[in-house]
Amino acid sequence: MIRIFLLLIFSSMILAFGAGAAEQKQDMGGWEIDSEYNKLYDYREMDSFKGWVIRVKEVVPMPGMSPGVAVDISETKDLKSEPIEVHLCPSWFADPKSIGIKRGDRVKVKGVWAEINGRDVFLASKIKKGDYFEFKVRLSKDGTPFWTMSPEQLKKERASSQASLKEK
Repeated sequence: MIRIFLLLIFSSMILAFGAGAAEQKQDMGGWEIDSEYNKLYDYREMDSFKGWVIRVKEVVPMPGMSPGVAVDISETKDLKSEPIEVHLCPSWFADPKSIGIKRGDRVKVKGVWAEINGRDVFLASKIKKGDYFEFKVRLSKDGTPFWTMSPEQLKKERASSQASLKEK
């Protein structure tokens, strides 16, 4: 009888722990879809510009956030213009070495302007190099960050991006 009682208690604990673990979401470190940072992205204010990559780096966009990938871009080839800091995504989503963009690349960036800590920064939806490479991190239609999507949604979006590049 005691064995059955202990077995029931042990089984209940496993079920409770499993249910709790399934309900836990990844700690996005301030990159959540409803975070203060993502509320700065207003897809209705879409803008774009071209320039040359000065550096690829990690930044902490707002106090308390986990690090993110950013690029500094100069709008002039001589790199004498004030660099524009472009935020791409959280570092846990893609690290700076894996984004396919490097110093000296000529790029076109689409996204929105935002003011963070008194500085103007550009929150990218995508960064494109030439006709055949782009690193897309948000949906253009509504600004949904790719890092908040399910694996299935992300796979679909990436396949769609690759197909549109191949058509060119």
